[in-house]
Amino acid sequence: MVDCVKYKVDLNDQFDYFIRMEDFIRMEEKTGLELLTTQEAARLLGVGTTSVKRWAEAGVLACVKTPGGHRRYPRAAVEALLADEARWSTQRPASGAPPGVEVAEGWTAAWVALLISGGEPEDVTRALLAERDAAGSWWRVGDRLAAVLKAIGQRWAHGQLTVLQEHLASERLARGLTRALPSIVIPAGARRALLLVAPGDDHTLGLRLAELALREAGWDTEWAGRRTPIEELARFARERRISLVAVSASEASFDQLALRALATQLGVICRATGALLLLGGEGAWPDPPPYGHRLRSLASLPDAR
Repeated sequence: MVDCVKYKVDLNDQFDYFIRMEDFIRMEEKTGLELLTTQEAARLLGVGTTSVKRWAEAGVLACVKTPGGHRRYPRAAVEALLADEARWSTQRPASGAPPGVEVAEGWTAAWVALLISGGEPEDVTRALLAERDAAGSWWRVGDRLAAVLKAIGQRWAHGQLTVLQEHLASERLARGLTRALPSIVIPAGARRALLLVAPGDDHTLGLRLAELALREAGWDTEWAGRRTPIEELARFARERRISLVAVSASEASFDQLALRALATQLGVICRATGALLLLGGEGAWPDPPPYGHRLRSLASLPDAR
């Protein structure tokens, strides 16, 4: 049996061919194709080796497999993935990205692959912290990840992901975001923000992203849960001296009358306590709301910039 190497020739065309090991070595020598080990590719990309392998399996990053099963990555393919990240400021926004936020398609695909391919939660946390270092702020990371969540939802809608895969991807991201929170130190005497989700809405990822941005901006955050009675919220806001109430409603919250009633009730509480009210997410909020502000980007969070 002849030893072969599987080489993905072109990321765009997505076709493969097989060559003998000695031919592969000659190809490398003649073409000057520089191949990187998994560790070298991970170091260049600023991620863990598990992420690099997962991207290769998902077709995001081209690779060569030796007869012994070891992966080698063309430097050109690794640098192309890096270039996608560098083009954030020049490319058109990906579908679903908030206004003014540029997201490269290759970067979005890499994140989708990371979330749906399994692996350890620590991989997601490391990737999130690397994104924070590269972007310079959590609000930028949050707005960019909104496009990733949109892409996952679109894949599920088109039958490319199962319901279970979509749920697992959301849970992995949620756990990664929770593990990233301790990286932010809250100053003593920080103003308090109360975070809650509209009744009947189980989507919390947008609010978790907002929490990172708020904490980085110097806010102490408290979670009120999904179905806290409005009278308890009013009492809590007074006793804890809440300065900001942020409530999220996803696309699943399409009852305009219910959301208007919630916005009105929260507006009464915030007006009485002097707190700022922010209504976020893609839900059917009144626009403009009777009190407070409609939040469309994490860049608009208080002290985010």
